[in-house]
Amino acid sequence: QEQLVESGGGLVQAGGSLRLSCAASGRAFNNKAMGWFRQAPGKEREFVAAISWDGRSTDYADSVNGRFTISRDNAKNTVYLQMNSLKPEDTAVYYCAAHSILYYIPQLPWAYWGQGTQVTVSS
Repeated sequence: QEQLVESGGGLVQAGGSLRLSCAASGRAFNNKAMGWFRQAPGKEREFVAAISWDGRSTDYADSVNGRFTISRDNAKNTVYLQMNSLKPEDTAVYYCAAHSILYYIPQLPWAYWGQGTQVTVSS
């Protein structure tokens, strides 16, 4: 059974940092593009970042570009999201997702989703 499990969320002050992890199990995700999304209260889920199967290609939402970094360790079947210079508007539940293909294509739906981890940034 395919499973994505996020961890690393928590409460942090504005300007601080957090690193989220997403551990994949039950299927080989090493040949899948992976990504992070977030959903704030009362808002729709939005794209945050994506990474290709080999880690060579990344994409970011404008709102996090330059502050967040997505990476992966295929030997550990894990994807990371390093979040720096956090702002109160980054407060949301963060979700890990896996594509069914090698590279991130915005028009295609994501195949697998984690349960999410809460990130709260206080001002």
